[in-house]
Amino acid sequence: MSEAGGGRGCGSSVPQRAPWSLVAATAAFCLVSATSVWTAGAAPMSREERQKLGNQVLEMFDHAYGNYMEHAYPADELMPLTCRGRVRGQEPSRGDVDDALGKFSLTLIDSLDTLVVLNKTKEFEDAVRKVLRDVNLDNDVVVSVFETNIRVLGGLLGGHSLAIMLKEKGEYMQWYNDELLQMAKQLGYKLLPAFNTTSGLPYPRINLKFGIRKPEARTGTETDTCTACAGTLILEFAALSRFTGATIFEEYARKALDFLWEKRQRSSNLVGVTINIHTGDWVRKDSGVGAGIDSYYEYLLKAYVLLGDDSFLERFNTHYDAIMRYISQPPLLLDVHIHKPMLNARTWMDALLAFFPGLQVLKGDIRPAIETHEMLYQVIKKHNFLPEAFTTDFRVHWAQHPLRPEFAESTYFLYKATGDPYYLEVGKTLIENLNKYARVPCGFAAMKDVRTGSHEDRMDSFFLAEMFKYLYLLFADKEDIIFDIEDYIFTTEAHLLPLWLSTTNQSISKKNTTSEYTELDDSNFDWTCPNTQILFPNDPLYAQSIREPLKNVVDKSCPRGIIRVEESFRSGAKPPLRARDFMATNPEHLEILKKMGVSLIHLKDGRVQLVQHAIQAASSIDAEDGLRFMQEMIELSSQQQKEQQLPPRAVQIVSHPFFGRVVLTAGPAQFGLDLSKHKETRGFVASSKPYNGCSELTNPEAVMGKIALIQRGQCMFAEKARNIQNAGAIGGIVIDDNEGSSSDTAPLFQMAGDGKDTDDIKIPMLFLFSKEGRIILDAIREYEEVEVLLSDKAKDRDPEMENEEQPSSENDSQSAEQITSSSQEVDLVDQGSPEESSLNSQPESLSPADTDNAASVSPSEQISNPMENHETTSLDGECTDLDNQLQEQSETEEDSNPNVSWGKKVQPIDSILADWNEDIEAFEMMEKDEL
Repeated sequence: MSEAGGGRGCGSSVPQRAPWSLVAATAAFCLVSATSVWTAGAAPMSREERQKLGNQVLEMFDHAYGNYMEHAYPADELMPLTCRGRVRGQEPSRGDVDDALGKFSLTLIDSLDTLVVLNKTKEFEDAVRKVLRDVNLDNDVVVSVFETNIRVLGGLLGGHSLAIMLKEKGEYMQWYNDELLQMAKQLGYKLLPAFNTTSGLPYPRINLKFGIRKPEARTGTETDTCTACAGTLILEFAALSRFTGATIFEEYARKALDFLWEKRQRSSNLVGVTINIHTGDWVRKDSGVGAGIDSYYEYLLKAYVLLGDDSFLERFNTHYDAIMRYISQPPLLLDVHIHKPMLNARTWMDALLAFFPGLQVLKGDIRPAIETHEMLYQVIKKHNFLPEAFTTDFRVHWAQHPLRPEFAESTYFLYKATGDPYYLEVGKTLIENLNKYARVPCGFAAMKDVRTGSHEDRMDSFFLAEMFKYLYLLFADKEDIIFDIEDYIFTTEAHLLPLWLSTTNQSISKKNTTSEYTELDDSNFDWTCPNTQILFPNDPLYAQSIREPLKNVVDKSCPRGIIRVEESFRSGAKPPLRARDFMATNPEHLEILKKMGVSLIHLKDGRVQLVQHAIQAASSIDAEDGLRFMQEMIELSSQQQKEQQLPPRAVQIVSHPFFGRVVLTAGPAQFGLDLSKHKETRGFVASSKPYNGCSELTNPEAVMGKIALIQRGQCMFAEKARNIQNAGAIGGIVIDDNEGSSSDTAPLFQMAGDGKDTDDIKIPMLFLFSKEGRIILDAIREYEEVEVLLSDKAKDRDPEMENEEQPSSENDSQSAEQITSSSQEVDLVDQGSPEESSLNSQPESLSPADTDNAASVSPSEQISNPMENHETTSLDGECTDLDNQLQEQSETEEDSNPNVSWGKKVQPIDSILADWNEDIEAFEMMEKDEL
């Protein structure tokens, strides 16, 4: 969630390095008008087509907003599959995700300024009246300070900003008297107790009614917060101070930003993901531009734009230089360790980094923005949506997609900067995918798994706050919007704050503390206010020339920039031993280990343990190679338990009145027909008798040629499969016997065999939890004949079948809307039954001592090289064989072997020893990473 709307007053005569004082009040980081330049190669889109797409966005918003108001309001969010509101405490807990919900009609508040942008002023006026009448901010509920700030406080301030604009125009909101601002001030004071720490960093959560430390508050014991959580407050808090004259809000937000800046890693100028709010120690020392850090960088730049304080720009530019030096590996953005920035911290990227190209546009660094955006677009074209996380070779790492708007945001800003109609086509693709794959009768449902097309009963408020706003602005002409969008800056939740706040109530001291901490390089401050000559130096094909080499990057297994390779090699030296190549029986490998200070120990249980003593390495370079090797080995050993897992499958109801709209995520079986290798199985369903399927079926004529439904329990899965197969069934669906179980609250697992040869089982078998199975059983009761499709991923809907069917009755339609799919793709097993086998291999053994690092692998799972004899081609031609031989695998795979790069700089042995404990902590935290 990011990006500003852009400032005014920057023409072609503006110098490349405009003085900050001249541009602060008018948003120095100006966007080039969309009509000023466009690159050849993409045909211009006609005004009629743009209007048609804009109207389509309006209809989509009406569908989402209307269903929220009809089925969910005053609840915080809509559950679009079950057509009801999500009320905290009444639904199964989703963990930290629920911290955004405070029983304050979240979606309505988050949508206020979207209504005005979409020219729905009458609906806006009605919505404001509802907020003032119905919303209570004094609820006994623990909420996230970060989410409440960006969504609720930001939503109230954005609504206030546009309410006073409309009132000045004289047609709407004539009755308005700053009521939203007073609510925002009330909420601001409720959030202030969170800042009661020695550091000034806020607690991550607060009770709206009782604050922090009272016994009734049920919070205040936390010690850690994310960098973005503490660093994404300044826009909303400063705006609240400037609107009301109460300076305390801006003062608290500035103090938090000052503390984060002071605690940055001084040699790399990077910040970590998680920090201790009391001591200021970094808890997670990996650094990137995605989850946990993203909007901290965004708010430094935008705080300068909105507030005109040079120190924020200096800090942003210093961080940006470090990002481009260490994290940016075009077109990728890979996390690194703050104290060893040449060492990648992970081999995957998360979806939240999709905002960064838009921020780079505001910075004026257009080339890497185009590169990263194009890479992300290629991932979207492969999976229809951007997975929550994907690997460096573009395979799915986390398969969910909660309808995040960051990519649409960056698309909008790139179009504003370039005028290239290519980005209009990108936006058109986003609209088509949302309507085709996410639209359901009661709104738009998040994707549980982008590979299978299954849905999650979730429509987050940010979808209405951001997605429709950016998509509409992408296709709108200036006259389509009732106010000048360039008079405002977008918060990270896309709420609008007026730029005139920069000159209002300036009572905050603007002491420039930045230079106290760092000696700044003038080269960091280029591109302050870009114009067309800088962005596109006399070349209308500039943007296209950057995109073209990346067109097939996702389909290549060796894209340029994934790994830094040659620079750390000594002339003529062999590349370091990689963990994936290591063989415990290879004498040469054992000699290399010894040189790196790594000892190999054979344990009694048959495993091999590796222990490194850096001080025993032959040199500091060898010690660093050993450190890198140990990191890779730890990462590989933890991944071994996942490599044999099968991806989830899909059960799709294709008969009337569903037509493929309902997709259920199902657990696979380790036996029977493999749906990923064979054509899907389609057929009508029938219940077996006996229902448990543990003996010869007494109703073979009912299941002959159909997909049999059987209940879990009382015998092995394989025995059930054989019984229904003998009765003539073409497939089987096992439904959990634990009433009320759901993939929302239980981990999905795969069905194991019975320890015997299961080659005789030829039919596909899938598993559904009780809630998902109940959907099929209810459909049978309602419509008698229900046809389903068993496949490895959901198939497109069949419009011809829809047209051929007679319209259903009103009751049928309502019933169909109530039948839902809710599934979860989790790589775990249910430990409660003897008929299931664990997906986990032998756990890794890590025994880190003060200066030791250890990893264990089973001899039966020796890390041999699975990549050998696999030819790949990079964007420049043939891939090197040194570090990046990536295996081309099925797109349903979740995990990839790590591609960990090594650094350019050689650190002395003392430095390695001093950082050893930090490395161990960082490696262990990588195992627990969550978005």
